[in-house]
Amino acid sequence: MWPKIFLAVGGLYGLLGVALGAFGAHGLRDRLDPSQLSSWQTAVQYQLVHGIALLIVGVWLLQTGVGALRYAGVFFAVGVALFSGSIYILVLTSASWLGPVTPFGGLFLMVGWLAVIYAGVFLQQ
Repeated sequence: MWPKIFLAVGGLYGLLGVALGAFGAHGLRDRLDPSQLSSWQTAVQYQLVHGIALLIVGVWLLQTGVGALRYAGVFFAVGVALFSGSIYILVLTSASWLGPVTPFGGLFLMVGWLAVIYAGVFLQQ
């Protein structure tokens, strides 16, 4: 079940990342200042990279069943929602209360990478 969820969420993050990147480049270019556009593009970049990471984790989990990969996938999925999602909302609404959410998203992404490292180091063949 987990691999399918990670593959689906990774695909969804990829799809939305392309759409949101295009929206930022074409729909928001004249409405946002350069700093806001830069933040938007950072959110898109992290979303796309971690969407691909989720696809890799899903396939790797299908092949090996290494439990740490489930943690990696969950942390990546939640981390993108918190990190990129909070930036998108901050840029569009200036909802300053969301500012503290972004670093938590980044922390989740880092923990996801630690789980990937753990899975790689302790993978038994």
